Amino acid sequence: MSLVSIATEVAAPWARLYNDSKVLSTGITFVHLAGLLGAGGFAIAADRATLRLRGGDLTAIVRHLGELEAIHRPVIIGLLLTLGSGLLMLAADTESLLPSLLFWIKMGVVTLLLANGAMLQRAERDLRTGRGSPASAWRRLRRSATASLALWFGSVLLGTALLSA
Repeated sequence: MSLVSIATEVAAPWARLYNDSKVLSTGITFVHLAGLLGAGGFAIAADRATLRLRGGDLTAIVRHLGELEAIHRPVIIGLLLTLGSGLLMLAADTESLLPSLLFWIKMGVVTLLLANGAMLQRAERDLRTGRGSPASAWRRLRRSATASLALWFGSVLLGTALLSA
């Protein structure tokens, strides 16, 4: 028995419930998209602000670092909503998603997005605490903001492609 068939068998009661209830599947899809919209919206706005800000204006940088710190919580909440609802959606369709290369590429992009978020926070923390070279930390923050934009849009593209596959 393969891992996919075991997962499909274990998740079968949930899959039946999910697939037989438009209200349930719509609600979970809504939570998934709302979490993505909230987390991605805050992150993209912050990335844009980071990329627009020039490194020489210390007052603006300090204010921006405060704004970045304030958005971490809503981004994490949105990501947790997306993760939880995504796991429920996966459990409802393990047979087609688990063997899908596209699904695993999307999971890879999401993993890169999370790792990039950690690197972004580290650069932000280095700037706030004065650890290391400020110029280097600023470059890392801007690189992470650029990567973040690409990864957010890439995950949406791959998720959309999964719906069409």
